[in-house]
Amino acid sequence: MLSETSRPVVQATLPVIGERIGEITKKFYAGMFAARPELLDGMFSRANQKNGAQQQALAGSIAAFASHLVEHPDSLPESVLSRIAHKHTSLGIQPDQYQIVFDYLFAAIAEDLGDAATDEVVAAWSEVYWLMADALVKIEKGLYAEQANDRIYSPWKLTSKQSSGLDCMTFRFEPADDTAVTVAKPGQFVSIRVPLADGLRQCRQYSLSDNVESTTERVLTTKLDEGGEVSPFMHRNLEVGDVVELSNPYGDITLDMDGGPIVIATAGIGCTPSASALQSLVSTGSDRQVLVLHAEAVESNWALKDQMLAAVEQLPNVEMRLWLEDTTGTTESLQAAEGFMNLSGIELPEDARMYLCGPLPFMRAVRSQAIAAGVAPTNIHYEVFGPDLWLAA
Repeated sequence: MLSETSRPVVQATLPVIGERIGEITKKFYAGMFAARPELLDGMFSRANQKNGAQQQALAGSIAAFASHLVEHPDSLPESVLSRIAHKHTSLGIQPDQYQIVFDYLFAAIAEDLGDAATDEVVAAWSEVYWLMADALVKIEKGLYAEQANDRIYSPWKLTSKQSSGLDCMTFRFEPADDTAVTVAKPGQFVSIRVPLADGLRQCRQYSLSDNVESTTERVLTTKLDEGGEVSPFMHRNLEVGDVVELSNPYGDITLDMDGGPIVIATAGIGCTPSASALQSLVSTGSDRQVLVLHAEAVESNWALKDQMLAAVEQLPNVEMRLWLEDTTGTTESLQAAEGFMNLSGIELPEDARMYLCGPLPFMRAVRSQAIAAGVAPTNIHYEVFGPDLWLAA
C-alpha cells in the first residue's frame, strides 16, 4: 500500500517522471554496467541493451506500477508483477540485486531531474520502488520453491537440430546430469545461457515447443535474429552433442487444461507455445472446443506446421484457420485466407479464454478485434518474447 504521504507526491510528479523515465533508464543502465560490468555476464542481454528494448521495458513497468498505485493505492498490479517475476526467476535474479538496481536507478533519477529531485520526491519514489521490489521478491521466492531443484541452470545436451520453416530451427535436449527436472506447463519458457566468442555468457528465453511435460527432453524452436547474439550462436555454432545451460521452466501464460473453450491466435514464430499447448491437449485426450488461428507471410515460413496440423487432426473438437499475406503456391488443403488475420465473420466461442503470441502490432490488433467481438478483456492473455514492450507503450 502506498502511504498517504507519498501518494500525492507520486501523483503530482508522475507526468514528469513518466516523460523522463525513458532517459532515466538509459542513464541507469549505462551507469550500472560501467560500475558493474559482471552483470552483463549471463544476466542482462547486450542485444536488448543495444536496441533499447530493455530500457523501454523497465521504464514501462515502473510507470505502469506507479500509475496503479496512484489509482488503486490499496492493491498491487498482480498481472504486471507476475509477468516480471517469471522473467526474473528464469534468469536467477536474487533479492540482494534489487539494492544494486536501486542505487544506480536513483543516481540516474538525481542526475536527470537535478534540483527537481528533492528529498520529498526521492523518498516518495523510493517507496514506489521498494513496494515493487518487495512484491517481486515475494513472488520470486515462491516460484523458486516450486521447482524440482534449487539450481538456476542445469546442463542439457543437444540431441537433435533440425530446420523448421524459414530461418527457424528446432533443438532437442536431454539432461546432461542427474539434476531433478521440473515438469513444465503448456505455454512456459526456459532461459538458455550460452558462451560467446568474447567469453561472456548471454541468455535468451524461448518457449518450449513440444513435450512440455517430459522430464527427459526439452524442445525449443527458435527463429534466427541477426540483431541478437543467442539465436545466431545456436543456429550456427551449436552442434549435436554440445552441452548448454537451461533454466527451470517459467511463464504465467499457461494453458488451463480443465477449462472451457479456448482460442489460440498466433503469428510467425509466436506459434511455438501454441504448438506445445496443442500437443499437450493431444497427450491428455482432450475434447475441449479449441479454435486455432495462425498468420504467416507465406506457407513455407510456418515453423512447426506439420506438428500443429498433426495435433489438430488428432483432436476431436478443434477448428483451425490460416491467413497468409501471399497465398501463391499454398497447399490446397490448408484453405488459407489471403491477407492479415481478421476476426470478422468468425464465431468466437462464448466465454472463451484467448491466448495471443506474435509480434506486438499483431497482438494489439487481434486483441482489439476480439474485444469488439465480445471477448472479455480479462479473458485475453498475451505472451511477449523478450522484454515486455506492451507495457512500454
